[in-house]
Amino acid sequence: MPLQYSKVLMKKRIILFASGNGSNAVNICQYFEHVQNIDVTEVYTNNSKARVINKLTFFGIKTNVFDKVAFTDGELLSEIKSKKPSLIVLAGFLWKIGSDWVNEFSNKIINIHPALLPKYGGKGMYGKHVHQAVKENHETETGITIHYVNEAYDEGEVIFQAKVTIENEDSIETIASKVYELEQANFPKVIQNLLNKDYS
Repeated sequence: MPLQYSKVLMKKRIILFASGNGSNAVNICQYFEHVQNIDVTEVYTNNSKARVINKLTFFGIKTNVFDKVAFTDGELLSEIKSKKPSLIVLAGFLWKIGSDWVNEFSNKIINIHPALLPKYGGKGMYGKHVHQAVKENHETETGITIHYVNEAYDEGEVIFQAKVTIENEDSIETIASKVYELEQANFPKVIQNLLNKDYS
C-alpha cells in the first residue's frame, strides 16, 4: 500500500515546444496549475520574438530559446534527454522533428493539428493555411487531431479527434474560431489522460 501511494505522488513532467502566439501553451499551463501529479516544467521556442515567451512569465515557467543548429546537431536533444520528460508537447511548433528525436522519445512526443487528419496535413499546412483549404474545398466539417509525432509531417498515430460542423456562410476566421474552441477544450485533457495511463 505505501508503495502504491508513493507512485501516485510521482510527478509527471511536460516540456512544451512552441513557435508563436502560444495560445495552446498558455491553456495547457493554466490547466495543469491545478493538477497535483503533473507539471509543465519548461517551454522551448525556436523564435526569440514569439509572444509565448511573455505570456508564460506569469506562470514562472522557464522559457528557452534555441536555434536550428542546436536543434539538428544533437545539442538540444541531449539537453532535453537529461531532463527526463514524461511527455514532449508540440503546441504550435512548426519545425519538423528529426528521426533522432523520434527514436529517443518514442511515443513521447505529441502534436495538435487544426484539421481532421489525414486531410489537410503535411508541410506548410498550419494555422490559417489549413482553414483556408478547408473553406475552399467546401468541407462540411473540420476539427482537431492530436497525434504522436513520427518522422513525417502529421502522419503519426492518431490519439484523439474532435469534429465541428462548418456552415456555408462560415468565414475562414469563423472556422478558425470553431477549431480554436476544440483545441482549448480538449488538448489539456488528452495530455492528462495520456500521462495518467501509467497510474491505472
